[in-house]
Amino acid sequence: MMAPAAIDVDKIVAFDVHVHLEHTGEQTEADKHAAAYFKGGGARDAASLAEYYRSRNMACVIFTVDETLTGTPRLSNDEVVEFAQKNRDIAIPFASINPTRGAEAVREARRLVSAGVVRGLKLHPPIQEFFPNDRLAYPLYEVFAEARLPVIFHTGHSGIGTGMRAGGGIRLKYGHPMPIDDVAVDFPDMPIIMAHPSFPWQDEAISICLHKPQVYIDLSGWSPKYFSPTLVQYANTLLKQKVMFGSDYPLLTPDRWLADFEKLPMRDEVRPLILKENALRLLGLK
Repeated sequence: MMAPAAIDVDKIVAFDVHVHLEHTGEQTEADKHAAAYFKGGGARDAASLAEYYRSRNMACVIFTVDETLTGTPRLSNDEVVEFAQKNRDIAIPFASINPTRGAEAVREARRLVSAGVVRGLKLHPPIQEFFPNDRLAYPLYEVFAEARLPVIFHTGHSGIGTGMRAGGGIRLKYGHPMPIDDVAVDFPDMPIIMAHPSFPWQDEAISICLHKPQVYIDLSGWSPKYFSPTLVQYANTLLKQKVMFGSDYPLLTPDRWLADFEKLPMRDEVRPLILKENALRLLGLK
């Protein structure tokens, strides 16, 4: 069987920069609380995910989250790469490597980047338990900065852990976007994507994105009907080339996100930038 062709950027109608490849075993307590928080979601298995995006003429960035705090089983980076290679027409793989793993984390990053099998890095500071500007993470950033590959940082509130006893042990302080400003200064040639509307620190995230040329915002993890007026204002104007569509599939599906996005007062010329063009440019696909 021949491998699928690479993404046809002229055919796709949207590019989702925030998609999780999840385990399909028994759901953990964290999984159940997350599903309740996000009110449903899409199918978790890989085949259904691929069919979902292919049937909608969409492509995506795909990743897992390297963490042990929640107790949720995680797929390996190699499994993410394998999925993307089998579905090259709809998926681009990002690694996820917990910087608290130290030298081992750097070795894995170098292996994946030098092999050319990943196109970026996904980090979730609240679940991986570190501040983005902690120097322990800098050797990991150096690998991706050298290759000029983007790094996605979770920012703001964590839907994971919401409603659990002690929030599942997740400390929201790690999701504050302002430490990312230090990373942007120290790694000026490394593209940075601040994932999610950064509630309750949205203005800080907008300021960083406005101030640092290589910093972007993805709009995943929140239905657009909950976006702040300030976020909508800046996405429509000064940040129109730096804001990107992301869903957070399977927890929040593109179908739901796009239906609510349609109701926002976005300018006609801005919608295609957010839904597709900004991501294609950042990822070097166009």
